[in-house]
Amino acid sequence: MELFARYFLYFIIYSFIGWSMEVICKLFELKKFVNRGFLIGPICPIYGYGVLLIVLLIGSNTSDVLAVFLKAILICSVLEYFTSYFMEKLFKARWWDYSRRKFNINGRICLETMLPFGILGCVVIYLLHPLIVKIVDYLNPTLLIIIAIILFVIYIIDNIVSFNVMNKIKGEIKKQAKDNTEVIRKKVLDFIDANSILYRHIKNAYPKFEIHDKVLEKLRMKDR
Repeated sequence: MELFARYFLYFIIYSFIGWSMEVICKLFELKKFVNRGFLIGPICPIYGYGVLLIVLLIGSNTSDVLAVFLKAILICSVLEYFTSYFMEKLFKARWWDYSRRKFNINGRICLETMLPFGILGCVVIYLLHPLIVKIVDYLNPTLLIIIAIILFVIYIIDNIVSFNVMNKIKGEIKKQAKDNTEVIRKKVLDFIDANSILYRHIKNAYPKFEIHDKVLEKLRMKDR
């Protein structure tokens, strides 16, 4: 129980750090606060999963900096690719697209984002994670478990609410499937604007989401 609580706390910490990085980048780019991420709360789970995978898969084998750098790129790129793939399959839309950037693979990952993964992986392994471990070690085991349980409940509730919102947006995409991609995108965004702040959070977090022709074609075929 304590081990699960410890790693879940790592996950939440890194998810929050990732969210903070995304928010700061958008603050400089857009000059305004944007609550980034799929979930409503201040976390981006993909960063938490990415760091845990780096920590668990690389482990104590850290003597070769170049190997750590390359492994971090591989781990995070695979995670980002399949996260994009499964989100598209689930919600009939793509929430980021690197198709216009050089050296991309199916628009899901690109060299421009892969290299920072390697750098951040090295920062995590050699600097950040040892510090986080020391901070978590200061917590009493009972307190650690209590904090982890509270955060876990909040995390599950956030996932349920966010998935419910996304399923309604997916339903709106299916309903409009007879139109072309840009018309659907506009209608879906109008639908989001007409609903609560939970819907608008998704639009603000991923303002360039795309509804692809291939996805729409599959929906049209099902309707026939």
